[in-house]
Parts: sequence; C-alpha cells; structure tokens
Amino acid sequence: MHPVLKLVVQRIALGLVLLLIISVVIFLGVEALPGDTAQAILGQSATPQALENLRAEMGLDQPALTRYFHWLGGILTGDLGTALTNKADIAKSIGSKLGNTLFLAGSAAVIAVPLAILLGTIAARYAGRWPDKLISAITLTTISLPEFVAAYFVIFFLTQVFPIFQPVSLVLPGMGFWEKLHAIALPVIVLVMVVLAHMMRMTRAAILNVMQSAYIETAELKGLTPMQVVWRHAFPNAIAPVVSVVMLNLAYLVVGVVVVEVVFSYNALGKYLVDHVTKRDLPVVQAVGLIFAAVYIFLNMAADIIGILSNPRLRHPK
Repeated sequence: MHPVLKLVVQRIALGLVLLLIISVVIFLGVEALPGDTAQAILGQSATPQALENLRAEMGLDQPALTRYFHWLGGILTGDLGTALTNKADIAKSIGSKLGNTLFLAGSAAVIAVPLAILLGTIAARYAGRWPDKLISAITLTTISLPEFVAAYFVIFFLTQVFPIFQPVSLVLPGMGFWEKLHAIALPVIVLVMVVLAHMMRMTRAAILNVMQSAYIETAELKGLTPMQVVWRHAFPNAIAPVVSVVMLNLAYLVVGVVVVEVVFSYNALGKYLVDHVTKRDLPVVQAVGLIFAAVYIFLNMAADIIGILSNPRLRHPK
C-alpha cells in the first residue's frame, strides 16, 4: 500500500475509534447529570406509581449498558430516538436546525478564512513594522473579549448607536438568501471577531518560518518583489500549519457557537441543545453532543489528511 494511502486509512480508523470512545463518554456524562427526567416531565406532584410507569416507558429502568447499546444501535441505523419532552423525532428536529448552524458557520468562514490569510500575509510581509503591529493589536483585542461580551458590544453598537440590524437573528423558512444573510449579520460579525486572530497569527508565524529558508533568498535574488516572494514561494510551503488551524477554527464555528446562538436567539443546533439541557431531555443532549463530536473529529481528520497530502516527502517517497 502506498505510504500516503496507508496514513490516510490510519487517520480515518483512528477517527472512528475516537468517535466510539467519545460516544461512551457522552452517554456516561449525560447519565451522571443530577435530577430525575421523569420527575422533571411530570412535576413535583407526580405519584410514585406514575413516575415508575414513565421510567419504564422511557426505558430508564433498564441497566445503563443495555441502554447504551440500544442507543448506539439506533445511531448506526440513523435513528436518533424521540425527545422525551415533546415526543418529536430527534433526527428531524436536528436536521432542520443543523442547516441553520451550518449556514451561520459557513457565512462566518467565508469572511474569516480569506481575511485571516490576507492579514497574516500582510503582517508577515511587514513584520515588525506598523502594519504588522496594527493588525496584531486589533486581532488580539478582539480575541481577548469573551464571546458574550463581544456579542453585547456588537448589539449595542449596531442596533442602538447605528440602528442597522435587529438584535434578534430571526430566520424563517420562507426567507430568501439575502434576507437570511441580513438576519445573521450580527452573529457572523461576532464569530469573525472570535476566530480571526487564531488563523491570522498562525498564517503570519508559518510564513515567517518559511521566509528563513535558502530558496526564499534565491527568489529574492531573481528580482521578485517581496509580495511575489511571499505569495509564490513562502505561502505554498506554509500551507500545512495554516490548513490545520483553519480546520480547527471551522470546527469551532460549528461546535462552539452555542453562546452566540443563545445570545442572538438564533434557532439552530446550539440553542436547541441548551433548551433541552434545561429540560433534562437526555436523548436530545446525547444526540446533539455526538453530532458536535463527529463534526470536530471529521474536521481535525481532514486537517491531518490535507497536511499529509501537502507534504512532498510523503507524496513522493523514495
């Protein structure tokens, strides 16, 4: 087997094993949550017999190991179960809200990734000079703000000082593409502020590391301009660490948007999770947690594979 293909297969197998381990952790973690689901559904006035009947109906009277394998078997067949609180199909509920989460994350990524690479390249080109210092100061300031602080600052500035947007990101089924973009403008701005600095700093560091190589000096001696040297020779050889940090931030945009979705009342997967945590709806919490873990593992695995494929020593082994 070709070394590259072997490494890719190993990464995929490792990702699947890790996802299985995380499924166990999620199940045990949710099981350890305090409180009684049956009591939360029926209320404090429920009789012991009613509580016992409801636990039996939901399968909570079975051993934890039996319930785990039943849950895992359902996931493998595409059945995420039924919500305890409203008896809704979890897969259908997640499907409608996952699209909103991916739309928000994708919109933020389309802005943040090219902007971070551009700013990182400019900062590396003018390292130690005022453009580098200005870009670094602004991005480090935005990343230092907690998400909810940045969100409230953006809400105040763009809804009160300059009333351009609405503070609530309300996305309805019949809305057009541009209407949806206008509705999610504020959470997109907050997410870009949060993830921009990581990608910019890594791009800058990777390019500066490559700029110390001998072939960069050769390119400069050929008469290429400094920016041509950066774009044609430095950046292509610094792509592996940049891709890794971009994938990590893309994973964060999908998995870590819970706070932003709650602040802006955005009807997506993060808010759906928070709503059902408060209701102690265990099947929903487990399903959403596993989806978040799968997205994170998949994007990290993609970063590893792209890093492998971008390494010429692995693509052309002796």
